[in-house]
Amino acid sequence: MKIYVDADACPVKDIIISEGTNAKIPVILVTSFSHFSNAEQPLGVETIYVDSGADAADYRIMKLVEKGDLIVTQDYGLASLGLAKGCTVLHHTGYTYTNENIEQLLQTRYLSAMARKSGKRTKGPKPLTAEDREKFKELFIRAILR
Repeated sequence: MKIYVDADACPVKDIIISEGTNAKIPVILVTSFSHFSNAEQPLGVETIYVDSGADAADYRIMKLVEKGDLIVTQDYGLASLGLAKGCTVLHHTGYTYTNENIEQLLQTRYLSAMARKSGKRTKGPKPLTAEDREKFKELFIRAILR
């Protein structure tokens, strides 16, 4: 198993790196060049940089993942592709994407996009809370121990 992180806007990278490296599971952060950093990563953590184009990180992750890998993303499209490839896919607020919930999530995303296209304002994501971080950490630990 490897852990792939859609890392551009992932607010729980610290948890993923800490718990992933403690479990000796490779962590791959996929991020755009616009988020380039010279910061040293711990042993077992790799950063892959991609172009800043739309979905570039998603395409690279899907090229690299294999059945049984773990993906952390807030992107419903990437989540659906990961599920189809046999990966476990987690959202940073502490829930698992499943074949049972992905269709509804994609439908909601589509309806929101259509509303925005017609000039309506839609709500953005809620700020990440300490409770969300703890919920994610518990879910993530369970996922990597499987």
